[in-house]
Order: sequence, then C-alpha cells, then structure tokens
Amino acid sequence: MGNSKISSKIIYSRFIEKELKLWIEKYPEGKVFLATETNVDKLWISKFDNFFISNGIKKVVIPAGENNKKIESVAKIWEFLSENGGDRKSLLINIGGGMLTDLAGFAATTFKRGVDFLNVPTTLLSQVDASVGGKTGINFNGLKNEVGTFKEPVAVIINTNFLQTIDRENFISGFGEMIKHGLIYSTEHLAELENFDFENINYDLLQEIIEHSVNVKVYFVSNDPTEQNIRKALNFGHTAGHAFESLAMKQNRPILHGYAVAFGMIAELFLSVKKCEFPMSDFKKITSWLLKVYRKFEISTSDFNQLYEFMTHDKKNESGRINFTLIPEVGKIEINQNCEKEIIFEALKYYRDL
Repeated sequence: MGNSKISSKIIYSRFIEKELKLWIEKYPEGKVFLATETNVDKLWISKFDNFFISNGIKKVVIPAGENNKKIESVAKIWEFLSENGGDRKSLLINIGGGMLTDLAGFAATTFKRGVDFLNVPTTLLSQVDASVGGKTGINFNGLKNEVGTFKEPVAVIINTNFLQTIDRENFISGFGEMIKHGLIYSTEHLAELENFDFENINYDLLQEIIEHSVNVKVYFVSNDPTEQNIRKALNFGHTAGHAFESLAMKQNRPILHGYAVAFGMIAELFLSVKKCEFPMSDFKKITSWLLKVYRKFEISTSDFNQLYEFMTHDKKNESGRINFTLIPEVGKIEINQNCEKEIIFEALKYYRDL
C-alpha cells in the first residue's frame, strides 16, 4: 500500500540486535550514537548494553516525561554529539516513546544541518503514530510541538516485545490512534480492533495489527508528505482532542494523548453526523465502545470557551476558521470542514452530557 519509498523503511522484527547491526555497519566506526530516556534506559537498554558497547556506541539519556520535551533536552543531545565527534556522516539511534523520538529526531535534523536518525519506538502510540510521517518537534512557550521539522528517519524498527512493559493506560492510549486509522480508512481494520482482547494480549497478532494500522498512516503520508490535502485525514479526532489535552494540562489533571484523541473523536463524530450525515446508528455504536474503553473526561459548560479557544490555536487552521477533518462514513473522509462556534458548542454539550 502507498509509496514504497516510505514503507520500505518500516521494519517489523522480533530480533532487534540483528536489525540494528545491519544499519550500524553502514556508518563509519565511532559515528553511531544512541539517544534514549530514563525509563527505557532502566527497563531495556541495560539488556542490550553489551551490544552497544561492543559496537562502540555511546549514549545520551534524557529525563522521561512530556515536560522534558523542550529545547534544553535538545541542547543536551547537541552537546553530546558535538563532544563525541558527531558529524554529518553520523547516525543517531533513538530508542523510546513518541516524546523521545520527536525530540531526538529534531536534534538530529538540526545538528550540523541534519544527520541521519533511526527510530525504535517503544510504546504502542509511538509505533503506530510518532514513528511514521517524518514529523519531529518539541514543546515551546507552553505550546505542544510548537517547533519542529519534517524529516523521515532512515528506518523505523517496530518490535512488540517492548510493549510487554508498558502499563494498560499507555497501551490503550496508543490504541486510540489505531481506532482513528480504522475510522478514516478501513472497516476491516476497525473490526479487528473492536475484536482485540486487551485481557490476553497476543503480541504476534498485535504486530500484524500494528502493521495494518501503520499502513494506513503510510498511505496518507506518502500521498501527501507536507500535509496539503488528504494527509489531513490523520487529524481526525485531533482538533477537539488537542483542546481536551490542553485543557486537562491547564487544569492540572493531565490525560494521555490517545485518550484525548478518543474524546476528540466522539466530539468530531458528532460534528460528522451534523455536517456530513454520518449514520446515527454507527455513531451510537462507536461512541459507546469508545466510552467503554476510555471512560469519560468530565467537562462543564464553563470549560466550553476555553476549549474553543484552544481549537482556534490549532496549527491546522487557516485564517481564523476552525477546520476539522470529518467522516461521512467509516473509511471516507471530508477535509477542511469549517464548523461554526454554535455547532462546536453543541458537540461539547453532547459530550458533557454523555
């Protein structure tokens, strides 16, 4: 599916060292570096220590957590590369969740005007979402992903073994992006997600389902690399979702990204019913499934203006209009759907009263 230029770089493998070795050999000795974050370093990197040491790979470790996705962390990676002889022929291997791959990817694309980087995403969210599409970025001035670049990693290695150590909430968060992929592209993918058993996770089956999900993203990204038209499909659930995420952060009750997207999808499915005649029966069925998996983020009427305000700041807007990607049915998209304040408030009321 899609463009082989992008999809050829995504490697699904249960043998991480073997795959990494093939890439390391393409670069001069001493010019391959590792960036990771504290949690992953503790849980995983220690298991591969001998591998990295025997290949002469030095590492830099960034403190975990979204609040470290900032310019100071980027500077730490720049200093590390600079002090250890990093040059334009270097490779930076990034092992971690989306925060780390976004941040270290940004550091790589800006160091010496850009060095190669390879991502090994370790959370479900980063495997299905952050690892594909060539977006890097950091939070700046209180705004999420305010500064960043478009640059593809040389490869992404996806291995579901890493997912055995993530907690249920983070697993379900990543699953939210997969549900989005099903809704915008494929009834089959949506069905396999609805049937997925969270209680007894089959990691081999999961690797297959992740591949289906990533293929959806690859399809949209390879057909529209810089987000001019159909790639906007991937924003489904995100205009409202980012607003929920920002509100949650502001009110000091933070929520995981995939949860925010799930809440955003309920609001945007409501808008899809109103604007694009999305079938009511499907709307009710999908909404009740999302509520069962993600529960509900409580909002009150007094939050509506703030949520609306956050939506107007969304990067995807043009000239003061709030543009949504909506769906007339599962697997079909309508981009650049301008929604007026009244109808957005109606969607928020519906969500509040669920």
